[in-house]
Amino acid sequence: MADIIQLLPDAIANQIAAGEVVQRPSSVVKELMENSVDAGATHIKLLIKDAGKQSIQVIDNGAGMSPTDARMSFERHATSKINKAEDLFAIRTLGFRGEALASIAAVSQVDLRTRQHDQEVGTQLVIEGSDVVRQEICEASPGTSIQIKNLFYNIPARRKFLKSNTVELRHILDEFQRIALAHPEIYFEAFHNNAETYHLPPGTLRKRIVNLFGKTINDRLVPIEEETELCQISGFIGKPESAKKSRGEQFFLINDRFIKSPYLNHAVLQAYESLIGPGTYPFYLLNIRMAPDRLDINVHPTKQEIKFEDERLTYNMVKAAVRHTLSKHHIAPSLDFDRDPVFSGDIALPKSGNSKIIIPSSFSKEMPVDGWEELYQGLEKKDSSLSAQENKMLEQTEEVGDRKEPVQIHNAYILSQIKSGFLIINQQSAHERILYERYLKQIRENPARTQKLLFPKTLTVNIAEIDMMQKLLPYLHNLGFDIENFGQETFILHGIPAHLSNLGAEEDLFHELLEQFRTNLDLEWSEEKKLAVSMAKSSGLKKGAPLSVVEMQTIIDQLFACEVPFQTPFGKKCFITFELDQLETKFNQ
Repeated sequence: MADIIQLLPDAIANQIAAGEVVQRPSSVVKELMENSVDAGATHIKLLIKDAGKQSIQVIDNGAGMSPTDARMSFERHATSKINKAEDLFAIRTLGFRGEALASIAAVSQVDLRTRQHDQEVGTQLVIEGSDVVRQEICEASPGTSIQIKNLFYNIPARRKFLKSNTVELRHILDEFQRIALAHPEIYFEAFHNNAETYHLPPGTLRKRIVNLFGKTINDRLVPIEEETELCQISGFIGKPESAKKSRGEQFFLINDRFIKSPYLNHAVLQAYESLIGPGTYPFYLLNIRMAPDRLDINVHPTKQEIKFEDERLTYNMVKAAVRHTLSKHHIAPSLDFDRDPVFSGDIALPKSGNSKIIIPSSFSKEMPVDGWEELYQGLEKKDSSLSAQENKMLEQTEEVGDRKEPVQIHNAYILSQIKSGFLIINQQSAHERILYERYLKQIRENPARTQKLLFPKTLTVNIAEIDMMQKLLPYLHNLGFDIENFGQETFILHGIPAHLSNLGAEEDLFHELLEQFRTNLDLEWSEEKKLAVSMAKSSGLKKGAPLSVVEMQTIIDQLFACEVPFQTPFGKKCFITFELDQLETKFNQ
């Protein structure tokens, strides 16, 4: 039998490697901007066309490269950052793997112009799909300009999986935002289709946060500064009353590198325990500085996952630092940072991995999708004079004279008796399904009533959200929002949906809605559905909300009046059924 294993050509190997490094245009933006930071740039300009699908260009005034280095930078595993294994644990730069430029060049057309500050001329390098088309001397400003054109032009299958321009631009600006927050000392600019999106002069971290998130955030910021033998923690946290129902404004930096860490995020939320409501999340930007040999950043090509030498101690430090800061500003009970019980070592910490609570299949039984109508069988049907929708509503759980009251469990679940046993309903999921169908109907065919505000509110959005707002205005009007554009980043709110008028805090409500919509941009849904589910999540019930018997019964009735009562728009179950014979079996074991 002939030998069949062979080495892949470099071009194909680079395309495969690019699959991990270059997932979408924002991946390119991240790698190029980090290279500019590592080059010592004090001014970085990002130019985007067609949400990065047509062109991504980064211009900096960094160190620049020699002709040889310019050519070598596109070779796989070519880097100036390390030369031996021990260097992996002494890294202070953002890049070090030597994979990014080779991976990017494998799936795009590259035009690089670079010049060192002590040279009179620069170098131009043109590459297409890993092949060098030409390299020549050129005029260039000190620093580097690199343009990536027609991303995935040679891999049509990858290109067709890119999302809409709105989604891809949002991801690009998220990456830009993270790097800008990590380096407030650098002057950043961003342009999309020749229109300026961000203009961020160098300054303090507080000023950078305000420039990115708007002036209203300034009064909500609390500075944090703690130092121990293990690490230094600095940055800002948000006041508890400014917590939102979405996670969009939470940032962890390790030695000025943005990372994602659900584990450390849990530490922050624990520090806010009892200060914020369930289902709400505080703003924070925490920069943790520690010796590089206490970290392993070589976990994933994106370098956004990190392993700590002592993960538990780092968790405790973050939690204690946040709690101490809250107490210093009279937001939480005072405590001694050095004597905080989180250092006692006997605290129950969450595991890094996922853990699930599993109900044995012998005890619980999920009703099939096509059988949920039978839950309330045998009940009197609605009068034939009612509408078709009302006739199909399963509003009765028993005949009126014999109706059993539902019971709330832990302010999170509703227990309701049915003919064959009982239901356990997740109140948050059920309310989300009810509101989603209501809001979707309002957007499409039956606009909601508007409650005019006595004093109109001025809303300020990020520059990156202006286009999104303009597209959403017609749908927002159908939901009951009376809102108009008042120039570039400013909108005037004249009225809100009548059924939400008793909630107050109209500005917070609206910004929570926008934040929820941003998190749902990646969904392959229509704008109507994305807005309806965002509205449902931002205005729906949360775990921990006590309900009266009437409120619980209303949720039950409205849930089974829904077209799809058994799951949320995201597929999460709204209820679980338990049969009496299953209980009997358990007790007789």
